[in-house]
Amino acid sequence: MADQLTGRKIAVLAADGVEQVELTGPREALEQAGGQVELVSLRSGEIQAMNGDIDKADRFPVDREVSQVSVGDYDALVLPGGTINPDQLRRDDTAVSFVRDFVTAGKPVGAICHGPWTLVEAGVVDGRQLTSFPSIRTDIRNAGGQVTDQEVVVDGNLVTSRNPNDLPAFQDAVIKAIASS
Repeated sequence: MADQLTGRKIAVLAADGVEQVELTGPREALEQAGGQVELVSLRSGEIQAMNGDIDKADRFPVDREVSQVSVGDYDALVLPGGTINPDQLRRDDTAVSFVRDFVTAGKPVGAICHGPWTLVEAGVVDGRQLTSFPSIRTDIRNAGGQVTDQEVVVDGNLVTSRNPNDLPAFQDAVIKAIASS
C-alpha cells in the first residue's frame, strides 16, 4: 500500500516540545504510504522534540512557517502531542486559525495525546467524539466534546488517539481517512 497517498500533501503542525515519536511515527507512516509530508511550525529553523516531556530528543528542520501556509496547500493535517507543543500552538492565533480552517473545511485532521488541546482552542470539538491523553479530557468536555477512552476515535474528519502506545492504530486510521477523502 505504498501508493495509497500518492499526490496527497500533509502538514504536521508542531512546535518546540513535540513528543518525538508522535512526530516521527506518523510522518514515516504517511511517507511510506506515498504522502508528501511537511513540518509546519510557528517559526523557521528547527524545533526541539522531547521524549516524555522531560528529556531532549532530536531537532527537526521546519519546512514552512504556519503564517506562510493555508489549508488549500494541504490535503490533511496531523497534530502530534507532547504537553509543551500544543500549549505553544494554542497561544498562536495563526496556528489556531489554521487548525480551525482544516476542521471546518472537512479535511482529515489527526490529533494524538495532547494534540487535541489545539482543537479545543480552535473551538471545533463541540458535539464531537474524541479521545486524548487523560489530563486534557476535562478541557475537551468543557468545550462541548464527548470523550471516549479508546485507542482511536474517528468522528467525521477528526481522528484522535490517547498516547504513543496507540500510534499504530492512529497512523492506520489517519492514512485511511486521507485516502478516502
